[in-house]
Formats: sequence, structure tokens, C-alpha cells
Amino acid sequence: MTKDSPFNILLTAFALCLVCSILVSTAAIGLKQQQIDNQVLDQKIKILKVSGLWQDDMPIEQMFESVETRLVDLSSGEYSELFAVEDYNQKKASKDLANSIELSREEDVAGIGRRAKLAKVYLIRRAGEIVRVVLPIHGYGLWSTLYGYVTLEQDMNTVYAITFYEHKETPGLGGEVDNQKWQASWRGKQVYDEQGQTRLALIKGRVDRNSASQQYQIDGLSGATLTSNGVSNMFAFWMGQQGYKQYLENIRGDEA
Repeated sequence: MTKDSPFNILLTAFALCLVCSILVSTAAIGLKQQQIDNQVLDQKIKILKVSGLWQDDMPIEQMFESVETRLVDLSSGEYSELFAVEDYNQKKASKDLANSIELSREEDVAGIGRRAKLAKVYLIRRAGEIVRVVLPIHGYGLWSTLYGYVTLEQDMNTVYAITFYEHKETPGLGGEVDNQKWQASWRGKQVYDEQGQTRLALIKGRVDRNSASQQYQIDGLSGATLTSNGVSNMFAFWMGQQGYKQYLENIRGDEA
């Protein structure tokens, strides 16, 4: 049988594919912990920046010492010690039947299907008092689930900052949720009105600065109506009774 026979060609191709697959699998396994560590580090950077604690000349771990991480039972708004906070993964918990709840069609305005029973929140204190709280949020846009953080000021009503760290929305359209100028427009906006109703939402077009409702409005994303609606629905859910509303009310009561 000649070296360039069909059999030898197929055998060589098979052997090459086998060796490459082994190398790729070995590399993936070997780098898995590094990938996990990098993801944790990236989350810390996002939290530090959205909370206003980021400093370019300071080590990340040193900055993160100013962040108090807690687990919250969303049904009661009380802190929970059911899991070690450093090991808890809210995203995974939302897919675990034992650690999440199924949402009805009426409840699931954010399009997430299930909601983790516990949420991981990040507290910023000064002189023992909570001055800001960073809350994880997620909801469905046009093409994907958007994951991000929103930071509220001490009154648990005024937005300090917002950021998104994972989504697959269309670049230049729904992907404009990453636009820093647009994100900056959230600062100072109010989540709840005087009756305690969630009001903050994206509108079609630009906010009229002279409008009596402008404090509850964010510029819509041009050409991305469904993503804009998704962000509004996300806020309605996470700032509502199925989300953090009870927890925020508890904080206001404790700090009063």
C-alpha cells in the first residue's frame, strides 16, 4: 500500500485530529482555574468601578477590602448565611430547582424564567453606615440576557451608576448599553416615586429636561426598541417585589 493511498491519508488525518483534540482538551482543563480566577477578578473590577471605589494606582484586592459582600433572601429582604458568600454563584443558583423559584408569566417581566432565592449584594460603608449598595441585575433584551450592576445611593432610591458586563446585543444599537456617556446619564435618576412605585424606565427618544417626569426617565437606545424595553423591564422586575424592593425598604428602616 502506497504512502499516499486513501487509507493512509485518512489514518494520518485521524491521528492528527486525535492529537490536536488531546492538546486542546489538556489546555482547556489546565487553564480552567485561571479562567475562573480571571472572571472573578473582572467582576471585582466592575463592582469597584460601579461603586465609585476604583483607583488606578491601588491593587484590586486592597480596594475590594472596602466592599462588604452579603447574601440576601429576596422573599424577606433579610440577610442569609445559608451559603458561604464567597462560594455562592447567583447565576448558577437561578438554574438550580432547589435554590430558585419559577416565575409566572405575570411576574416574569424581565424574561428570566427562574429567579435565584438568594442574591449577592455589595455594601459600601462609611463610619459604619451604608452609603451605597451595588445590586446585580439581569434581564432579556433583543438577542440575549443582559447581566449588569446598578449602584444606589444612601437613600436606596437615587442611582449612582450602572454597568453591564455580559450581553450579545447588536453593536451600535442595543450594544450601546455599554456606552459610557449613556451610562453616565443614569446618575441622579430616581427609581421610586413618592408612592413607592417603580418609575425609572427608558423612553422613546430623548428625555425632556423640563419634564416633571424627567427624574424617572432615561434616553432610549436609538434603533434598539426591544433592548430598551428589555432594560426597562429588567429594572421594573429587580426594583419590584420579586427583586430588591423589600430589601431596600429594610435598609431604609434600619438606617432611619
